[in-house]
Amino acid sequence: MSALLDVILPVFLIIGFGYVAVRWLGFKDTAVDGVMSFAQSFALPLLLFASIARLDLGKAYDAGLMLSFYIGAFGGFAAGFFAARILFARPVTDSIAFGFVALFSNSLLLGVPITERAYGTAALEGNFAIISIHAPVFYAFGITLMELARSRGLGLSALTLAKQVASAILTQPLVIGILCGFVVNLAGLALPGIAWSAIDMVIEAALPAALFGLGGVLCRYRPEGDLRAIALLSTISLVLHPAITWVLATQVFALDTAGLRSAVLTAAMAPGVNAYVFANLYGVAKRVAASTVLLATGLSIISVWVWLQILP
Repeated sequence: MSALLDVILPVFLIIGFGYVAVRWLGFKDTAVDGVMSFAQSFALPLLLFASIARLDLGKAYDAGLMLSFYIGAFGGFAAGFFAARILFARPVTDSIAFGFVALFSNSLLLGVPITERAYGTAALEGNFAIISIHAPVFYAFGITLMELARSRGLGLSALTLAKQVASAILTQPLVIGILCGFVVNLAGLALPGIAWSAIDMVIEAALPAALFGLGGVLCRYRPEGDLRAIALLSTISLVLHPAITWVLATQVFALDTAGLRSAVLTAAMAPGVNAYVFANLYGVAKRVAASTVLLATGLSIISVWVWLQILP
């Protein structure tokens, strides 16, 4: 119970405060958009930049860690996609959006603060290793599948498709922050102390601002319709993905305690708002995506507590 009170609830209280501020305290949608713009376009990219720039790449990029998480993630995508096709008779484009919801865990806004509160800042190395390729890999995968599904019969060339995918990925601020972090790390560039001081001041506000903004964004969604699909996708995200990761991490790759914690907790997070952004981008399965993000985020208060009890 102490994990629930000390680790999980403070994170969700910030999300809840953002929700209450919009729902009942008159905090405007435009203000929420401003907070999220600051967090997603400036503060969080700087957080990722600083984390990757300072990361011990040789130590952090453990093959077992990465495979445990990403095999679980793509297993979740397959479960969501085929459930949409077989159980709910959805078209291919809707099914891809279903799979993307099950694929894209909220590794940054939820995974990082919960892991940090549970195990300390030193435990985040594995989280940032996973996050460093999280958005690029998943967006490349989802956009490629969606563009292929939409372009069937249109004669879209491989080069055109590659340009569309690359443009969609490389213009994201989070990805830009990650890439800049790799440049500084691999080139051994030494930024002046005054620059790091300014960066550290900004990133201290990154997660609180993002969590508050996430609560405000979630206030816009209402769970409605397609309840079986929403429940199934929430279960895939909160149970199946971390379960696959747990089995691989413990039985196949024998990860150490730190790696096991990072992999499983990151996998156990609810779908991020990016899952809805992806569905909205293509105008498919938007209601299911939005409702799953909202419902699974609420349910994760309990599911994450369970995973914290299971983890060493």
